[in-house]
Amino acid sequence: MTAKTAVKSANEPADDPLEHMLLFFNLSIRKLAFVGVSLPLITLLTCLATAYVFQYDDVHETHCRVSLNYYLYVATGHDGVYNVIPSISAITGVTPQTYLWRIAVAFHVGPRMVIAQVYYNYFISQMSKVVDKSTSYILINLCYWLNLIEIAAICGVTYISNRENYPVHEKIFILFMLSSLLYMIVMIKTFKMMHKTMTDHQRLSYNIKKILFAICITSTFTLIIYFIKHRFYCHDLAFTWFALSEYVLAVSNMAFHFTITLDFPHEQLIVAKNFPTLKTD
Repeated sequence: MTAKTAVKSANEPADDPLEHMLLFFNLSIRKLAFVGVSLPLITLLTCLATAYVFQYDDVHETHCRVSLNYYLYVATGHDGVYNVIPSISAITGVTPQTYLWRIAVAFHVGPRMVIAQVYYNYFISQMSKVVDKSTSYILINLCYWLNLIEIAAICGVTYISNRENYPVHEKIFILFMLSSLLYMIVMIKTFKMMHKTMTDHQRLSYNIKKILFAICITSTFTLIIYFIKHRFYCHDLAFTWFALSEYVLAVSNMAFHFTITLDFPHEQLIVAKNFPTLKTD
């Protein structure tokens, strides 16, 4: 080997490991979140519009416990309580809307599972920046499992409708509300703990999360109040306010999870072979 050749070999860059990578799939988290949130939202609005127009009487059925209204329902087919907005359970419990809603939730759950794992791994990677590691680890795991419980509850209330088994549907819906609210507050706490100093995107995401949590907790209280007024006292429009609170709660919940687009604005989900930073078991 000549001196010239030796110098050339020394100056040549090392092989780029990405040259040997085979990319099979690439999707931004922003697009994944957009599909995961927009699909159930659009489906929910579609179910509301079609059920309201074509199945008005079916979706406005209620379960009052006042004897006078019960006898009125037997005589006339109506319970005598004025109602404007049907509940989510009502519009997704009639066919064919129930099929559309179940399909939408099926496509929604997949991205939610991925996003839950992304947040878990991200928070774990930030542990070195936190002083109180034991508390942080507990919050990270609590956040992760509450998220999974919420996802499971979504499946439960979707595939066990109120018309098929109301007692079970009601209990799973309560589980969904509790796990959702607990997840939000733990997520906000964990997010703040992991980001002592925040970027503009992180600060915006943090503030939006707090606002949406406040909306959700307020909607939950109004939902409970008007449910009691309707279920036990059969007040006019009580079920309408209950349903409105339910819609606000659902949309705010979707928006809360959509804030991942601010937390990971440029990150990608990649399926590849020979990826240099990928660790295999």
